[in-house]
Amino acid sequence: MSNVVYNVLVMKYKQRALKKHKDLKGKISINVKDDLNDPVNLSLYYTPGVGAVSKYISDNPDSASDYTWLGNNVAIISDGSSVLGLGDIGPTAALPVMEGKAMLFKHFADIDAIPVVIDSHSADEIVATVKSIAPSFGGINLEDIAAPICFEVEERLKNELRIPVMHDDQHGTAVVVLAGLINACKVSGKDINDCLIVVNGVGAAGVAIMRLLRRFAPGLTIIAVDSHGIIHKNRNDLNPTKQRLIDHSIILANESGSLGKALKGADIFIGVSRGNILSEKDVKRMNKNPIIFAMANPEPEILPELAKKAGAGVVATGRSDFPNQVNNALAFPGIFRGALDNKVKRITTNHKIEAAKVIAELVENPTPENIIPSIYDKRLVPEIAKIIV
Repeated sequence: MSNVVYNVLVMKYKQRALKKHKDLKGKISINVKDDLNDPVNLSLYYTPGVGAVSKYISDNPDSASDYTWLGNNVAIISDGSSVLGLGDIGPTAALPVMEGKAMLFKHFADIDAIPVVIDSHSADEIVATVKSIAPSFGGINLEDIAAPICFEVEERLKNELRIPVMHDDQHGTAVVVLAGLINACKVSGKDINDCLIVVNGVGAAGVAIMRLLRRFAPGLTIIAVDSHGIIHKNRNDLNPTKQRLIDHSIILANESGSLGKALKGADIFIGVSRGNILSEKDVKRMNKNPIIFAMANPEPEILPELAKKAGAGVVATGRSDFPNQVNNALAFPGIFRGALDNKVKRITTNHKIEAAKVIAELVENPTPENIIPSIYDKRLVPEIAKIIV
């Protein structure tokens, strides 16, 4: 599909999306689970019967998820500071995305998810707000919060709450990337521990991907590239998050230079930043049969046909109109379904690695055009939900 045709389709989708949203006036609603036309039920679910349930939970706090919706609900928290490719559009404009996320939770994992958008970009205020409302929820899904604040917000909430917290832009993406790479390496005959990986983009997703890959394959080499070039130890413009990548030996940081230099001899490219930055010449700089994950949206770093023409063995993107779509919706419904069902208090790195393995294993015979299962694969959520780490 050419970019011209794709852009025409996108415009049509935008027009249809505007109409659909206006017709529905929001994509989610709340439904009751029993009939209130029966006076007995009214007495059981509200006064006087409900008092007995509240007293029981007060005496037995750990039972709350068995008697309320805490066992099946998640708050989707955003400040609207990093929404899709739109950037900082604010909380109200972010609401349609959060409603869409709630639809995915319900459709794929039957989890009731409630969008909560916060009118603040302060880590302290976001953390305080979430902690204040946390008793109403069984889990917290952080969404579209810009780096580097997203790292602090997530870490503090994980440490201060007793319910699972996950920033999906980071970890859902990282899990699916790892799943795809497991199968891409299998198809390409590569050992990921022996690979040189170049990651372009050092925001929320890029940092999480690098950290997860390092834990999964300690022997690999990672070079990180941002808008100023290779991240190296002599740069004086690094924020604390980028500096920690060096301090914790996540990345190789001995040399400076451009993306092109970083790609020389690389086995894998992972793009989570800007589109149209990779050329056929860049791909040819890489080792034989390289793996390209060009995940910028809507325009990938390089179109799959160009990457393959230049010698790429496996190509994945973030788009649904090309093979091998890297979509975090493959991961988060099952991860939260399992966390709620198994009363997991913390989603760990090992949990995420096991989720990636499960996703990869669902592709029984991976090929260059099929390294990641479909989002509609009905095995996804139940298999991931079995994980207890």
